[in-house]
Amino acid sequence: MAFTNCSSVAHLETSSKHSIITSSFSFSPRLSSSSFSSSSINRKLSIPPNLLKIDRTAAVRPQAAAVNAVAVAFTEFKHLLLPITDRNPYLSEGTRQAAATTAALAKKYGADITVVVIDEKLKESLPEHDTQLSSIRWHLSEGGFQEFKLLERLGEGSKPTAIIGEIADDMNLDLVIMSMEAIHSKHVDANLLAEFIPCPVILLPL
Repeated sequence: MAFTNCSSVAHLETSSKHSIITSSFSFSPRLSSSSFSSSSINRKLSIPPNLLKIDRTAAVRPQAAAVNAVAVAFTEFKHLLLPITDRNPYLSEGTRQAAATTAALAKKYGADITVVVIDEKLKESLPEHDTQLSSIRWHLSEGGFQEFKLLERLGEGSKPTAIIGEIADDMNLDLVIMSMEAIHSKHVDANLLAEFIPCPVILLPL
């Protein structure tokens, strides 16, 4: 039986030095199965047959403890963060969805909610700011939450992503919930989320 052109990589470990040797073997169409044997491999690599061992490890198995830690982190949310970056006094569709999701998750896990309103402008430059705060309270109350912590980070000149990460880190928050609307509107830089935010983030599709 003839082989087509291909290459195979074998991982060889010598027990004397505990080292891994990687070698490639090429087969030509004229090479038959009978002419390819382990002895020819050994002669080519000059490795004694008694020291030849094939490494059959396909992948590194994740540590069970690390897997369990991740599983626990995703089932024990005790403090949630709802960032609001849009200026709609009655909240945009994406923000309303994020507020409803935050309330539902907080109710399920018995968690606390912190809301942070972020805007590059100062409060004096936002005539409908108080209306927006009332809208936030109304939507969370609809989800069963009359009490929550409210933060305002206005006119600081910092990127919203950095502010969210700072709050999440300082308050040791467990989860951040945002709408993809914040990404699409360029209020939040998706590329910086992993860099600045130290906890899991849920981005809700529109």
